[in-house]
Amino acid sequence: MTEMVERAGLSVASTLAEFIESKALAGVGIEADRFWKGLADVFARFTPENRELLAERDRIQARIDEWHTQHPGANFDAKAYQAFLREIGYLVDEPAPFRIESKNVDAEVATMAGPQLVVPALNDRFVLNAANARWGSLYDAFYGTDALPGKPKAGGYDAERGAQVIARVKAFLDEAIPLASGKHADVTGWRVVDGKVSPALADPALFVGYRGEPDNPTGLLFRHNGLAIELVIDRKHPIGSQDPAGIADVVLEAALTTIVDLEDSVAAVDAEDKVSGYSNWLGLMRGDLEATFEKGGRMMTRKLAGDRVWRAPQDGAEFTLPGRSLLFVRNVGHLMTTPAVRLPDGSEAFEGILDAMVTALIGMHDLKGLGHYRNSREGSIYIVKPKMHGPKEAAFANRLFDAVEDALGLARHTLKLGLMDEERRTSANLAACIEAVKGRIVFINTGFLDRTGDEIHTSMRAGAMIRKGAMKSSTWIQAYEDRNVCIGLACGFSGVGQIGKGMWAAPDRMADMLEQKIGHPRSGATTAWVPSPTAATLHALHYHQVDVFEQQKALAGKATPGLDALLSIPLHTGGAFSEEEIREELDNNAQGILGYVVRWVDQGIGCSKVPDIHDVGLMEDRATLRISSQHIANWLLHGVCTKEQVEAALLRMAAKVDAQNAGDPLYRPMAPNPDKSLAFQAARALVFEGVSQPNGYTEPLLHQFRARVKRGG
Repeated sequence: MTEMVERAGLSVASTLAEFIESKALAGVGIEADRFWKGLADVFARFTPENRELLAERDRIQARIDEWHTQHPGANFDAKAYQAFLREIGYLVDEPAPFRIESKNVDAEVATMAGPQLVVPALNDRFVLNAANARWGSLYDAFYGTDALPGKPKAGGYDAERGAQVIARVKAFLDEAIPLASGKHADVTGWRVVDGKVSPALADPALFVGYRGEPDNPTGLLFRHNGLAIELVIDRKHPIGSQDPAGIADVVLEAALTTIVDLEDSVAAVDAEDKVSGYSNWLGLMRGDLEATFEKGGRMMTRKLAGDRVWRAPQDGAEFTLPGRSLLFVRNVGHLMTTPAVRLPDGSEAFEGILDAMVTALIGMHDLKGLGHYRNSREGSIYIVKPKMHGPKEAAFANRLFDAVEDALGLARHTLKLGLMDEERRTSANLAACIEAVKGRIVFINTGFLDRTGDEIHTSMRAGAMIRKGAMKSSTWIQAYEDRNVCIGLACGFSGVGQIGKGMWAAPDRMADMLEQKIGHPRSGATTAWVPSPTAATLHALHYHQVDVFEQQKALAGKATPGLDALLSIPLHTGGAFSEEEIREELDNNAQGILGYVVRWVDQGIGCSKVPDIHDVGLMEDRATLRISSQHIANWLLHGVCTKEQVEAALLRMAAKVDAQNAGDPLYRPMAPNPDKSLAFQAARALVFEGVSQPNGYTEPLLHQFRARVKRGG
């Protein structure tokens, strides 16, 4: 049993109380009694409204379920449907034209365009890797991935592969920073003369800094489309010694921003887990986070990268560039409660309220300059708020952030808010949601998987859905993606905040990513999610190919897609599915569910590269689980498949997942005794109880089963 202590009428896990009092409050100028009283007051003020908002979700869903029961199938009257959604408060009126008013926003968010990482807060090594992914070696990114055809030969450095990489990178340099004459492959040396680089560039303004001496620079810095490109010059380096210009590496500014995630990518079910996540966030804000681990038979220690020092071309004066991503922290949504804090009535406290208070407190270490580095040079704390349903819930989050600022003595709108556009009621009312947080919003982002999960659950009783693989080509998806950009631009995001797009899930398929993900900057999005630092470096190439802010100017007058397309429901309207199609779909969904759940429940891994049914590794978090479990639940509800077929698929796929994880010494097989496997039982529950889960979310059941594992079963 967790030891609890009393603080200002709250019952607080002793591990959390100790962390707050000895670490999180250290140096920020807030006494422990003041903090706990402030937290208790915030809980007292916002808990009743939080409960009512969740009850409203349930009331609305019940009304929608009833409507679809009365109007089954795809041939209902769309106008009548939208009128009904307005009647029940699901749709609200569009606000009058407005522009967001956020101030003190860092350049990485407001005026730069580039990749974004999302990293689980509980994994210190991954967190450090992501924070340090602001800069990445383009040579390494091409050498070790399929971004170029072929692969390096085993047994040390493959010179043939290296030559292939260097040729590709120098072709990129010809595109991004072309010379006044000739090609980069022909350069035999670099100098800085009278504030300009020699050989001369077609656009001299792209050269912005150097290291070493003007006649013998060890590094050159260029800036194109707002992103830095660094040439590392070292003629003694194994690569540089073979290069005519002495170039040992080309380093790109890559992950401008990183979201440190306390939500979908972590398995945090108790005070111990929460303190682990909060501790890593504190280590980042203080700059002293370290991770020691074994790699290749050697122990290694990873730390945060320092800032990068350069000299100005004109006078040689030193200047610095940030060595790390600008860090956001993603809090949990409004749904979940946590046993880490109990309220005076004995109930668990809302986790999102606790997150807001604690992550903001930790962010004060950065604001007060208590750490080794600065995260926000503009004095802001960046918090992403996910899974909100409509403008009422956005307004609630805004008032909650107001109250946290008041409790901690922060100026109004110090806490910046990132709004995840991943629930259907938010998508349909996006402008009103943005208006509700217009003084602090700096980020909107689409998310296909969660959005599709909510699409299925909201219209669960309308009929059987199309196959999961067909969802990406369904009518509502394009309207969703386009509306997000159009509404963001109309609300004044350009030059103020980020418009983001979703994750590339396959970290081993970089060639496909390079081909496809350029669509995100072309859409007018200033950032998009990538699954690894290497992917961030390669995705940065797209922002050199596309000037996003020029793209936004071209899109500024584009009409926003209306609600008709957005609210079209992806129902299957063809004939009956064949037995082969049903088996294939069930196997695909069941394998995805089990492959993710078994790590979450048994090992507490909230995000990892999970092999899919074809053994392709995909980065997965709870959003992937939500769509798969809801899809099977929908087909069960409408008789497309039977319970027996689903059970058989789960058993078949348990054996496959067991085989895929055979090399993991910590893995607990499911197939030999599924009735004794809590992970297998969790997967069953997610499917067979999917219709009744609040908005189709997976957290309640996952937390229940993970907590049982942590208690010993």
